[in-house]
Amino acid sequence: MSNLEFARAQARDTKIKLHGPDAFAGMQKAGQLVAEALDLLVDEVKPGVTTEALDALVFDFAMAHGAIPAPLNYRGFPKSICTSLNHVVCHGIPGQRVLKEGDVLNIDVTFIVDGWHGDSSRMYGVGKISRAAERLLEVTYNALMRGVAAVKPGATTGDIGAAIQAYAEAERCSVVRDFCGHGLGRVFHDRPNILHYGEPGEGLQLKPGMLFTIEPMINLGKPPVKILSDGWTAVTRDRSLSAQFEHTVGVTETGCQVFTLSPKGLDRPPLTRQ
Repeated sequence: MSNLEFARAQARDTKIKLHGPDAFAGMQKAGQLVAEALDLLVDEVKPGVTTEALDALVFDFAMAHGAIPAPLNYRGFPKSICTSLNHVVCHGIPGQRVLKEGDVLNIDVTFIVDGWHGDSSRMYGVGKISRAAERLLEVTYNALMRGVAAVKPGATTGDIGAAIQAYAEAERCSVVRDFCGHGLGRVFHDRPNILHYGEPGEGLQLKPGMLFTIEPMINLGKPPVKILSDGWTAVTRDRSLSAQFEHTVGVTETGCQVFTLSPKGLDRPPLTRQ
């Protein structure tokens, strides 16, 4: 989500919602269905497949399970998922682009299940990928999990961003500044704003009952991005590879609950080198 969208969301609702056990149960159900959809795609992302075909698979899966693909027609977005390929940072629109050997692809899925939003994304390697691409996927996943590990009552949103930034930059990668994680629940995009960079102790204090995504976008090159003429697709300005992993979490009394973990353990970077 862009910082501009967050400014609009915060203008609508200046209070951060705190949720109870029923909400956590609803978010777990929604998050697990999203994780199952992403698991389904592991065997479908391969050379010769179009991103539109992947979109159709997820749409059919959602319909079969009584879910609504949240991105479809959201502010005019025309598809059910986002497919961001190679130097696309986020919000890529599925279409007739055919995947080829060596591509890396982020697929972002959000379902509405019984009114609750589950939101997650993963990277997929298409066939054999380069060592540089493989390393970027590993760094991005590890950065996400460092952010997740920073979530606990009394910590701050700045602690999350600082953990991600410190790790990514130590690995000689850069953190995208133009997009960030977001609160969600019965609303797709809500407060709090989760930046993926920052200083420890800064930002909002985390409290039990908060629900939000952590979704760092990490580049092999420099951080700046630009938006293409379709109004959605964000790409790296230097055309360097970009990667993203995302989980939805809830702050608990002792730490956090991750709602979007893969039931098959497939949410780690794919091992695609042969």
